[in-house]
This record gives sequence, C-alpha cells and structure tokens, in this order.
Amino acid sequence: MTLEKLLQNITPVKICGDSNIEIAAIECNSSKVSAGACFVAQRGTKVDGHTFIADAIAKGAAAVVCDTYPLTPSQREGEQAPPCPSKREQERPFGGQGGVCFVQVQNSDAALGQMAANFYGQPSAKLKLVGVTGTNGKTTTATLLYDLFERLGYKCGLISTVIYKVHQTSIASTHTTPDALKINELLAQMVSEGCEYCFVEVSSHSIVQRRIEGLHFAGGIFTNLTHDHLDYHKTFDEYLKAKKLFFDHLPAAAFALTNGDEKNGRVMVQNTKAKVSAYALHTLAEFKCKIIEQHLDGMLLNINGTEFWTPLIGDFNAYNISAIYGAAVLLGVNHETLAQNISALHAVAGRFEYVKSASGITAIVDYAHTPDALQNVIDTINRLRVAGQQLITVVGCGGDRDKTKRPVMAAVATANSDRVILTSDNPRTENPRAILDDMFAGVEANHRKKTLVIEDRREAIKTAVNFANPQDIILVAGKGHEDYQIIGTTKHHFDDKEILVSLMKNE
Repeated sequence: MTLEKLLQNITPVKICGDSNIEIAAIECNSSKVSAGACFVAQRGTKVDGHTFIADAIAKGAAAVVCDTYPLTPSQREGEQAPPCPSKREQERPFGGQGGVCFVQVQNSDAALGQMAANFYGQPSAKLKLVGVTGTNGKTTTATLLYDLFERLGYKCGLISTVIYKVHQTSIASTHTTPDALKINELLAQMVSEGCEYCFVEVSSHSIVQRRIEGLHFAGGIFTNLTHDHLDYHKTFDEYLKAKKLFFDHLPAAAFALTNGDEKNGRVMVQNTKAKVSAYALHTLAEFKCKIIEQHLDGMLLNINGTEFWTPLIGDFNAYNISAIYGAAVLLGVNHETLAQNISALHAVAGRFEYVKSASGITAIVDYAHTPDALQNVIDTINRLRVAGQQLITVVGCGGDRDKTKRPVMAAVATANSDRVILTSDNPRTENPRAILDDMFAGVEANHRKKTLVIEDRREAIKTAVNFANPQDIILVAGKGHEDYQIIGTTKHHFDDKEILVSLMKNE
C-alpha cells in the first residue's frame, strides 16, 4: 500500500518527500522496524518515540510520521519547525538512508489509529463492533456477549482483559485494549474468519491515547464509574471525561446503552449522536431488570416481563446481564430466544469463581481490584451467607498503581468481613511492605484485631484456608484470572484458584 493511501482521512500538517512510495508495514516500536516500513513516532507517558526516529531510519524505514517535523536531537520543545530539508538533507536524514518521506501530523496517536485501519482495509466497518467501557463489569459484559452470540450461531470476535478470540481461536491477551495496530490486525483476522460481530473492552487509557481512532462502532455500553486509574488520570473528573469521549464520538447509526441507575450514566451519553437506551434495576429504563430470588448457586431474573434463571449471582451480575440483554435486542436478536440462551451462560474466568472442599468450605476467586468492586462482591456474599458462616477475605493492592485506593480497599474489606488478611498483589517495583502499610492505614482501630498482614500471597491464602471452618466462605480478591505475580519487572507463575484447589483438596 502506498503512503498516500495510508494517509487517507488524515490531514497532514506537512509532507516532505514522496508520499507515493510503497509501505510494507506500519510500526510504532522502532526495534520492530524493517526495510520499507513506516515508523509512527508517539509521545508515550514514559518514552518519546520521536527520539527513536534515527534508529527507525537506520533500520530501513521508508517513511516517518511524527508530531513535530523535522525533529533533530537539539530541537527544543515549542521551537518553530524549520522548512522541509533540501534534497541533499533528505538523502541523509539523521545520518540514515536516503529517500525517507517525513509526514508531520497534529497527533501521531490519532494518525496511527487511522493508518492502521487503512492498512488492514477498514476491518471494523465489515462487522458489527460493540465497545464496552466503565470501571467494573467490562470483561464480564464483553465476554458474555461473545458467548451469547456464539451460542446463537454467529461467528464472533472478542478483545478483553482475559483473552482475545477470533471465533474459536484464542490468543493471549496483552492489554485490556491493545494498541491500534494490534486491534486492527485482530479485526482483520476476524473478518477473514467470517466473524459478524466483535465485542471489545474499551479502557480509559485506550480512549485518551487514541488507540480506537479510525474504528467504526455499531454500539457502545457503559457499565459504571468508580474509583480507579487516578494514578494516570489524576482526577476523577478527568477519568469521567475520558470515558465520555468514547460516547461523544459514536456515530448516529450506533446505539449507546447506559446504566440508568449509575449517577454518571446519563452524563456519559448527554452529547452522543448515537441512539440512547438504558438498562436498570431501580429506575425506569428500556431494559428493566428485577431480581426475583438469589442463592449462592444462581438467581432468578425478570427482564421486561421475561423470567429466567442464571448461574451468575450478585446485583453487579444482574446489571451485566441486563446490559447483555439490551445490547442483544439493539443488535436485532429476538426477545424470545434470549432468555434460554442467557440462562446457559457461565461465569467468566476469575469473576466470582467457586472452589469447594469436601468439608463444605467455599472459596471465591474474584478480580475485584477497586473499592466499589470489592464492596459489591462482599455485599453479595454477606446477603447470601447464613448465620454461623464466617467470611475470610484475602486482598492486596498492586504496586506502581493508584495509591489512593489502598487504604479504602482495606477499609472496605475489614468493615465487612469476619477476618481479613492483607497481602501482596503484583507489587511490581514497589516495596511490598510499603504497599501493605498504605493499606493498613485504612483499617479502623476496632477492626485491627481481626486483620493480619502476610506479605507472601501463597502463605496468606494458606492461612485463610487454615482459619476456615466447614461451611465458611473465603474470598480471594484482586487477581482473578491472572496466573502470574509481578515482582520487580519479572512475572512469576501464580494462580489464586490453582493454589486454592491444591490447599482444599484434603479439607
């Protein structure tokens, strides 16, 4: 494909060189550049890709797309860009090979998204792409939509925190929402496989970093908005604005399905061009759900007059199922076929997963890693457990992430559990003990006697099992589906469910 065709729907600030050259690949990582590639220089949060332009050219880049042109190692921030270099200068840009075309754009992140879509033939326009955004429930909602539509006989794709899927082929997930190149590559594979739908988690990071630029969405779903990612967005208002941008850019032909009970639900869709609908448990909505009864093995729901049983439990899952039901109807699925097929759906990996011992101890593994998610899971357990059953909660907080939620997480756990063990959860490059100190600071004085701090997560889980009596409930929260523990910069195999199965097999 020529560079000129790659730049369709992009208005460059300046082009210096021949834009009719053939481009073999697009890369945003200079180490992956090969002969004939176009290197897109992005300004990351830690590294500025513009500093690697010379490296990309040395590796054979035929074109460079950047925010500031032409960059030299000595150019200062804000300095007016000089005119296009002379032919002689173009022949030896940054000491590299000749004939390199430089393209200056307003925003290279946005340009990469559009270029990736062009390079892969606009795959998102060839299927129905539905994005799910919010703090909690994204993975469950997107995954259950994929499972539902596969059950209905459609070939589908999934891009989620847990796994990427191209129909029945699974691909290891690297990010909640991957970069623009990977997204479009996956979508192109889905189109090639004959997929008609794709359900994708849309993270706040991906929205502000323009990773979803150039994608054609058939619909968007909003789950909820609670405390998370303030290490990146700095304020809750900025976090909210990031999520809202997704709906602001939905086209008029798309649907915007929002949580009518969530206080920010209507804010999300107030400026969207898309057709707005809502789902809710407590307020008027196009898709109204009521929990008829609920047990530890499932619940009976009524949505718009249709009753059905689901093995999923908790108010949070009632919201997720309502969103799935609403999205399916908006995508044209007949009401009558939904109840039976939704009833057959099962919990997503690491989301309220059960492990039971012979003596009757129930252990629940859940990804809850925000105060609101943890509160919801514990509230569900507390509503369903009977007199005499104690709840033992094991929870930690990740390192190099939002520190402000640490004391809140500990406060939620200790205020609502009979025993709590604070432990490590991907400490990364932080001192695990410092993270635990931050958490323990949120424990009220009257809850400290029932709170233990055990840095080693395996030992913490083992201690919880040893504390448990027959019929007690253990909640191991924070990591869910993750099968690793990040210590320093190294991933070590670690699976909460696997450890619980091993510890409880003789209980």
